Amino acid sequence: MKSLKLFRLVALMAVFILFAGCSQKNTTPENETVSATQISDSTVAESEFSDSDTEVLDPELENTPVEPEKLSPEEQKALLSSGSGIDFGLDVHDTKEVQQYFGYFNHKARKTFTRWLKRAEPFLPYIREVLSKNNMPQDLAMLPFAESGYNSMAYSRAGAAGMWQFMPFTGRKFGLRVDWWVDQRRDPFKATHAAVEYLQILHEMFGDWYLALAAYNAGEGKIGRALKKTGAEDFFDLTKKNYKLSRRYRLRAETKNYVPKFIAISKIFKNLEPLGFEKINWDNGIKVESVEVPGGTDLLALAKACNMKWSDFHTYNPHFRRQVSPPDSAITAYLPLHVMADASSYLASPRSRPFAGYRRYKIKRGDSWHRIANNNRVPVAVLKSVNNRKSNLIKPGQFIMIPGKGSTASLYTRQVTKTRRTAQSRANYRVRKGDTLWDIASRYKVSVNTLKRSNGLRSSRLKIGQKLYIPDNSAKSSKSSKAKAESVNKQLVKYKVRRGDNLSVIARRFGVRVSSLMKWNSLNSRSIIRPGDRIKVYVQ
Repeated sequence: MKSLKLFRLVALMAVFILFAGCSQKNTTPENETVSATQISDSTVAESEFSDSDTEVLDPELENTPVEPEKLSPEEQKALLSSGSGIDFGLDVHDTKEVQQYFGYFNHKARKTFTRWLKRAEPFLPYIREVLSKNNMPQDLAMLPFAESGYNSMAYSRAGAAGMWQFMPFTGRKFGLRVDWWVDQRRDPFKATHAAVEYLQILHEMFGDWYLALAAYNAGEGKIGRALKKTGAEDFFDLTKKNYKLSRRYRLRAETKNYVPKFIAISKIFKNLEPLGFEKINWDNGIKVESVEVPGGTDLLALAKACNMKWSDFHTYNPHFRRQVSPPDSAITAYLPLHVMADASSYLASPRSRPFAGYRRYKIKRGDSWHRIANNNRVPVAVLKSVNNRKSNLIKPGQFIMIPGKGSTASLYTRQVTKTRRTAQSRANYRVRKGDTLWDIASRYKVSVNTLKRSNGLRSSRLKIGQKLYIPDNSAKSSKSSKAKAESVNKQLVKYKVRRGDNLSVIARRFGVRVSSLMKWNSLNSRSIIRPGDRIKVYVQ
């Protein structure tokens, strides 16, 4: 009987422990205000942020040093000096945790910190300027080091993104567009203004910058309640009294270490040269001009118009997630000063916006490029081109862009025009009376579809005198085709100039351009032609 009672008691205790453990998994109180770096936005599907060019946070940002590194006499001396280009105004506390992070970034994570400094150099002058204009401590320029290592393309496991690591909800709250087309959390300029606005609000709430930083990490609701329950006066007092809080309200280790990490980074930045790091070149700040890009702009073509590779364009504009701008609104792009004239010229052209009718499509099980193309009456080549895809593999759940009728027609027309131009330059057959595509295809042993694709033909109608390119496979026939093409394209006429003739009259007579006549005859705008002169004309 006693053993039975003992068994029941043990079983009851096990159930109690089980429920107690389960209740501690969800420690976030209801109605708690979310922070920029804590709670993910459930309204945004994870697949929306699965760009191939995104990067994960450096592991050094999440590592917590256990033991402080032994500092050399030079390093200890460096802590007393200062000269960084940043006017540090916040009180620098020297706690055990600060020393741990100071030693960690000077030793084990030194290579990573060196990389962060190089990555930060183009943006530090801009951030320092924005902070100064808003009468905020320049110390806050150290915050992107602690958040992302100054990486605009970084995404955390929770879904925070960009240099300042905004969550989607918080980013939108402060005016940043976050969707399938763009992610302005990755825009280093707009995100900086959003972060400054958010930090100002937090400072007004708590009256202390270190508490504002803690709230940036954990959420203003979390810090506000912790202060109220402990009666703490500042961040360091709060961390000392953290043990008094119940598990539900207690600060996480990440938040307790957040401010010490920030201070340690500030100390190192004050003493880069004494600590053996390369000095920041404040003249190396990024110099760009902003330009409003209309909705549906072909960004890849814009980059080409500016003589830029796509990778270079995207380095300046990491917020674009597609090679097309959002069809529904204008969006800001950043470009080097020396290409602004080319950019303005391109954007003023109607050909810059062939993508106004785009929609997003979620790939379903059983879909293929051909199936999607057929269902939407879009050529497969066009569909792949606008989605920047080469592979035939697609996965259910992914999103692609599908052009509308207007944009497809424009794209298709451009492709057909290019094909026709190429075919004209390689033409090796002139259509005769009675010819049909089927006859020509049979004669030269190619399919009708091949003949149409090679010449950019939409229909089977032919005109007498029309030039066609007939593709072939053998080297001998290729040589023959090239010779025929030259004879077709270069039928020379030596025209004798008559009284009253000029280059314009002759050009109209033969259906050629004046510039072509000048090129063929080595003439310029000042050249004079007289009756009896012989003019070379290549009749098409």
